[in-house]
Amino acid sequence: MNRALLLLNMGGPNTIDEVELFLRNMFSDKNILTMDRYTRELVASIIIGKRLDDVKENYALLGGKSPLPALTETLISKLKEQLNLPIYAAMRYVPPFADESLIRCQKEGVEELILFPMYPQYSTTTTLSSLEDIEQRCETLGYDPKITLIDPYYDDYDYIEACSEKILEAMEGKDAREYDLLLSAHGLPMSIIHAGDPYQNQVEGNASAIKTYLRGKGIVFHDIKLVYQSKVGSSAWLEPNLIDVLRNPTHRKVLIYPLAFTLDNSETIFELDIEHREIAEKLKYDDYIVASCMNDSDKFVQLIVDRVHACTV
Repeated sequence: MNRALLLLNMGGPNTIDEVELFLRNMFSDKNILTMDRYTRELVASIIIGKRLDDVKENYALLGGKSPLPALTETLISKLKEQLNLPIYAAMRYVPPFADESLIRCQKEGVEELILFPMYPQYSTTTTLSSLEDIEQRCETLGYDPKITLIDPYYDDYDYIEACSEKILEAMEGKDAREYDLLLSAHGLPMSIIHAGDPYQNQVEGNASAIKTYLRGKGIVFHDIKLVYQSKVGSSAWLEPNLIDVLRNPTHRKVLIYPLAFTLDNSETIFELDIEHREIAEKLKYDDYIVASCMNDSDKFVQLIVDRVHACTV
């Protein structure tokens, strides 16, 4: 069967001018703002009006664009060395949108789309949103391929091993026993969790598996805590909030690992490594380390290759 691989992700602005497009598309997503369409449009306009200038300033500090698109292309280049099939990025909120790759797949007679979510844990706000986007765009094109969605891999052994590798890289030359390890996952409103979203359970499973793996390797941190970042608005979100944990330190040496991201983006490079670092510096932390995401690490590349091969046997 003629197949293609699509890497599903939210995407990140390629320019400062794309920041508004990114925000508008994200807050127009019914899986993100779960109210009726008209209320969603109103709320989206209010949020964008309040946040646009600040978000543009944040991206200016990152060189005027998100690091995510370039990291995705580097990952695709490494995957092409091991997979003999077309591989495309399918971003949800900014180019490259799925249309371009779907049109190409349709013309080339691709019969099966293998979708690999760059989100380790399943959520309606991420994996489901991206899946529905692909299905809707295929329907618009009159294109009816078989769609195979790779299962969540948040607690798979090779994924946990790849996570732990990045944690240990960040700790190189330091004594883990002197540090708190903060496993930081993107937060979600409790309303979405209460509606049945499995994200919280999978994040907790992810954190538990990392703790077990590190303990099995004889790596002992002072403490390991699961925290949540990126809260927006005043409604109840998953807790504990990373900012609250940092502002009320019980220990002043911390390593933060971005638990819910596979590629570095504004929420790791800016939020964790710039914005939250300022909090740690003001409170005179002894050390504040942010581990990088897996990006194009060999272990992560192999994980994707293995999942794709499992689909094609």
